[in-house]
Amino acid sequence: MPTPTEAADNRFILDARELSEGQFREAEINNQGSTRWLVLTRNKGRVRAWLNVCPHAGRALNWAPDKFLTDPSGNLVCSAHGAVFEPERGECLSGPCRGAALTAVAVEERDGVIRVSSGDPA
Repeated sequence: MPTPTEAADNRFILDARELSEGQFREAEINNQGSTRWLVLTRNKGRVRAWLNVCPHAGRALNWAPDKFLTDPSGNLVCSAHGAVFEPERGECLSGPCRGAALTAVAVEERDGVIRVSSGDPA
């Protein structure tokens, strides 16, 4: 669990137990008064995170708070226009932004928590 300093710094994102393999979750972070929404997943045991913004039209990827669509292969599907993103690098495989990618946010998993890496300004 985050220490009071980490909580005040808003680097804490999620308890690691709340992110299963192949699952997509939404999380809010704050940086210098600016709120950013992230989408996180665990792929091949590694946590990955991106800004929750589709590169096609700038809309959130989820269809409701913390609710994401996936295809049978476990890829993330944008609820607005159907763009399909692979969960390792966030690259768009098909749809209106094919070849583009989600904006990555560096995260680390340590001591049972997932947090923004100290070098990432997200």
